[in-house]
Order: sequence, then C-alpha cells, then structure tokens
Amino acid sequence: MGGFLTLQGKRALITGGTQGAGAATVALFRELGATVLTTARSQKGDLPDEMFVAADLTTPKGCETVADAVQNRMGGVDIIIHMLGGSSAPAGGFAALDEAEWQSALDLNLMPAVRLDRALLPGMVAQGSGVVIHVTSIQRALPLPEATTAYASAKAALSVYSKSLSKEVSPKGVRVLRVAPGWIETEASTRLAERLAAEAGTDVEGGKQMIMTALGGIPLGRPSTPAEIANLIAFLASDRAACITGAEYVIDGGTVPTA
Repeated sequence: MGGFLTLQGKRALITGGTQGAGAATVALFRELGATVLTTARSQKGDLPDEMFVAADLTTPKGCETVADAVQNRMGGVDIIIHMLGGSSAPAGGFAALDEAEWQSALDLNLMPAVRLDRALLPGMVAQGSGVVIHVTSIQRALPLPEATTAYASAKAALSVYSKSLSKEVSPKGVRVLRVAPGWIETEASTRLAERLAAEAGTDVEGGKQMIMTALGGIPLGRPSTPAEIANLIAFLASDRAACITGAEYVIDGGTVPTA
C-alpha cells in the first residue's frame, strides 16, 4: 500500500478532545483528512462549533446527546476514539474510596464507552465497517494503590469489555482495539510536577523525576507526549492497520517492567 497515512473521508468521534492527548488526536485526525466531532463538558480552544458538542458523558443523557449529534451532523460514524478518562480520587488507599469515589471512577472511565458503543455500533455493523479504540491505561496492570485503585480498576474493566466486544463485532467488519498509555506529559501532569517540586524544594525537572520514580522508572527517561499518543491512535484507526483487532498497544516508554 503506497502513499501517506490518510483518514480522508472518515467520520470520527473523539471524546475528551479539548485537552492533552485528546486535543492532539483531534488535530492529527483533521490534518489527515477526517471529519471530526469531539465532546467535553465545555468548549476550549478554537474548534469550530460544528465540530464540538457540549455534554457530560458521565451521564446517560450526555451520551445520548453525543450519539444524536453524531447522527445529525455526520450521518453516522466510521471511527470512535474513547479518550475520556481520569481520576480525582484522594490519596489514602482503599479506605479513602467511598461509594461516591468508586461510582465516579466507573462513570468516567467505563460507562461512557459502554453507552456510546451501544448507541453507535449498530450503525457500524450495518455498514460492515468501522474502528473503535478504547484508551485504557498501563495502570490496569500497574496500579498505584495510594491513590488510583478505583481508576485502575475501571480501566481494567474497560479493557476486558473492549476485548469481549472485539470478539463479537470483528467478524462483522468492525475492528476494536485498545491503546494503553503510561505517563503523558500534559499541562495537568506538568502542574503536578511543579507542585511536587515546590514541596520538595527542587525544580520542575526534579518534580518529573519524582513522578517517574513513583511509577518505578521509565527506561526511555521521559513521559510520552500527546502527539505520540495521537500518532499511534491514527495508525491503528487507519486502513494501514486493517488486520489488527482485539489487541492492546502499550505506549509508556518501557514503564511496565514485564513482557
């Protein structure tokens, strides 16, 4: 297959597309020729209005709003990238995770994908083609018990759900994959490094080293960039990856210490 990687003519939904790796993925998909619709609770940056729908995807109503926008604005979808996720749980281990924290982790990291797939996959199956990429996390295999038990558990559930879904719909022409990032150097993670540095009386590079140490080290010596995550997602979503389904691709600079 000659030529450059392209997403020309593809209709893509990218959740959580206003910051970090989500914003980088939106930008790259547009550059590669895709028609993109993205969503978050509020609009940021300079995205055209027709590319954005405001919705709270932690609720069934928010997912319904986005699914309706996909049909009304694009007439369906060829690629779904589930970027949405995160954690705001307190430190303190399992004892600090009450009912609300557990529910919040599931509502943010698992259920938006389940609900949007349920709404949009029948259209992909009907057209006999499509790609769904669930962005999981290396924490499903490398949880940090001090603060991310609920987040890691929700991402593990997302990974298992994704694998099961791939077995069901791949024979019908829809590829389902997972991308598992490690630490991504976003504005939020840089702020964390700055806070850690201030508390420890060091500079921001020292703060980044503290994060890498907490992860057990990153052999590559640095976090991933949002653009690097976007590059992997774009390849997997493209026709160049036409034989890949059901797999999980780790992009973590070597953080996970096992094969």
